Amino acid sequence: MINLAVKEIAYSWFRYVLTAFGLGLLIGVTLTMTGLVRGMMDDAISLIQGTHADLWVVQDDTMGPYAESSTLYDDLYRSIAGLPGVAEVSNVAYLTVQARYGGTDIRVLVAGFNHDRPGEPPYLVAGRPITKSHYEAIADTKTGLKVGDKIGIRRDEYTIVGLTNRMVSSGGDPVVFITMQDAQIVQFQKDNTSIYNDRNRLASNPQLNRPGIPGLLQAVTVSQLSNNKINAVLVRVSPGYDPSGVADNIRRWKHFKVYTYEQMTKILQEKVIVNALRQLGMFMGILAIVSTAIIALIIYTMTLGKIKEIAVLKLVGAKNSTIAGMILQEAWGLGLLGFIVGKVASTLWAPFFPKHIEFIFTDTIVAFLLTMLICTLSSIIGIRAALKVQPSSALGG
Repeated sequence: MINLAVKEIAYSWFRYVLTAFGLGLLIGVTLTMTGLVRGMMDDAISLIQGTHADLWVVQDDTMGPYAESSTLYDDLYRSIAGLPGVAEVSNVAYLTVQARYGGTDIRVLVAGFNHDRPGEPPYLVAGRPITKSHYEAIADTKTGLKVGDKIGIRRDEYTIVGLTNRMVSSGGDPVVFITMQDAQIVQFQKDNTSIYNDRNRLASNPQLNRPGIPGLLQAVTVSQLSNNKINAVLVRVSPGYDPSGVADNIRRWKHFKVYTYEQMTKILQEKVIVNALRQLGMFMGILAIVSTAIIALIIYTMTLGKIKEIAVLKLVGAKNSTIAGMILQEAWGLGLLGFIVGKVASTLWAPFFPKHIEFIFTDTIVAFLLTMLICTLSSIIGIRAALKVQPSSALGG
């Protein structure tokens, strides 16, 4: 029995392969978007995974430093460190800035940390740890920086002494780690004009600049302009303690918002990046509909081009199931070739995307099965057209 798929490749192989290639590029885009969704979910939790913390203590009624603004005093960690079940505590500060490198700007998340405490870069792929309290930094490799490069962050210049990898913000911005002291300066220090204006406002306030109390104005000024704020306190729980129980204890006695690792992960994936994931999901749905329409049109066009051959097959006694099976086989062939092209293409161009793209084997299997299902559904139009062909049309009737 004549096989329509083999016949198409043998006699019109260029059109068939070109069609499969075009379909493959469309499938490749869909696979890339799937990998982008996985990459965004992985990016969202990469930084909190790197902190190796069990709890995040943040400003009350906020969702933490990764989702919204959170401001605490930097001496809070002392009272938390004395609570039962607390093994280690550390202050952290985060701020997204445009760092200067040469004549270009690099959008980065500046992370302030304390040495040998939660929040420190988990590992280095090059260079050394920070050994000075000021003006040294560790950058993620995604920044494109190298050990020894100098970058400008606000008013100061920092030397890159080490490199880490896969440390990015929930938005995919690479992280630059600096000391906690430097981070407080970067985030909370005001510019010279603001400092000058604030001092004048304090000096003009009669309640703060009272005659006969010369030290009052100076004390208030120092207090108002000091950099003693942080964004969160990271907590490591002692072995044998339940993080949820320690978190409840901190909430009860310290009156701050506390999140466990699972809660922080949920916030990042369900609150911070949820809209981006929904947009990608809508695009993937649209691509699936477009792919179904394109495959259906291709199969229908190919079927119309073989009306004469199909009529001959019916004339010699071929069953409808045989004709339908051959058209279905042709659709599956297009789907198989297209998926191979799409998988190869998505793998090749993924490293060039600015966002992290992560391919998972189970996603690939599901995508293949969906591709074959779409091809099966798309072939229905072609099969219906073939089954309507009258055997007499083979004789010119």
